[in-house]
Amino acid sequence: MSTDSLSPVFSSFVLSLVRTVAVHLGDVEDPASGKKSEPNFVAAQQMIDILGLLQEKTQGNLTEEEAKLLEQVLYELRLRFVDVKKDDKKIIVP
Repeated sequence: MSTDSLSPVFSSFVLSLVRTVAVHLGDVEDPASGKKSEPNFVAAQQMIDILGLLQEKTQGNLTEEEAKLLEQVLYELRLRFVDVKKDDKKIIVP
């Protein structure tokens, strides 16, 4: 494997954590129940924090592509978390 390639094992691991966050945010179906659930902000935040910890602890040990993947998914998940949390606080739901 070249140093400029994205490790399939690492990317699969990161993307599995991303999917878990999406389940906790109610964006995708829970694989166990087959249904979307209400957002679980505590669990979603915990998974985002785990990804942030992974980024911190692997700094300097990832390929450029792996580091970019982790940075990008963290950015997108944090934005999505804020969006879902904001929508959850609406008084009137259409």
